[in-house]
Amino acid sequence: MMIRTVRRPERKKTFFKEEGKMIAMVRLDERLIHGQVAIKWSRHLNVDRIVVVSDEAAANPVIQKSLMMAAPATAKTTIKSLGNAVKLLQDPKAADHRILIIVSNPADLLQIVTEVKGIPFVNVGNYGRVAAKHGTQPRKTYGSNLYAYDEEAEILKKVIDTGVKCIYQTTPDDAPEELAKVLG
Repeated sequence: MMIRTVRRPERKKTFFKEEGKMIAMVRLDERLIHGQVAIKWSRHLNVDRIVVVSDEAAANPVIQKSLMMAAPATAKTTIKSLGNAVKLLQDPKAADHRILIIVSNPADLLQIVTEVKGIPFVNVGNYGRVAAKHGTQPRKTYGSNLYAYDEEAEILKKVIDTGVKCIYQTTPDDAPEELAKVLG
């Protein structure tokens, strides 16, 4: 019987994250896990865990299965309700990992930022194209991948007011922009 050993690549430093910190980044992305997250962000941040925070996904086995299929093999992925994610991220055992947290809406983002300590920065990547609509009212365009109703923009401003660094950046290849400037 042959045993095969797989070596993890050496962790690279990024301008986003100090080594040794538990949370690498919190990302607002309504699509949760997809190519940008699975390939680009997970590798760029060199995370070994992804925590998807979504009450809807946590309650729906079909959504869970599709998210797990999209997840990168290099990072263990878990899908939690908002309340369970907060508990998980407050657990000292999580400190042994580099975690990418992904939320699907501004309200959940605000709750994570206010209840979880040690968040180095928030990345707003994709929001507003497929999120639930309010009747026929269109969302305001803030960027090529950021659309929000006034109340959603106000929640994002509350996230900024927490003092956590907040940027708008779709992929690591794009130049980051201060979210406050993007929202105006």
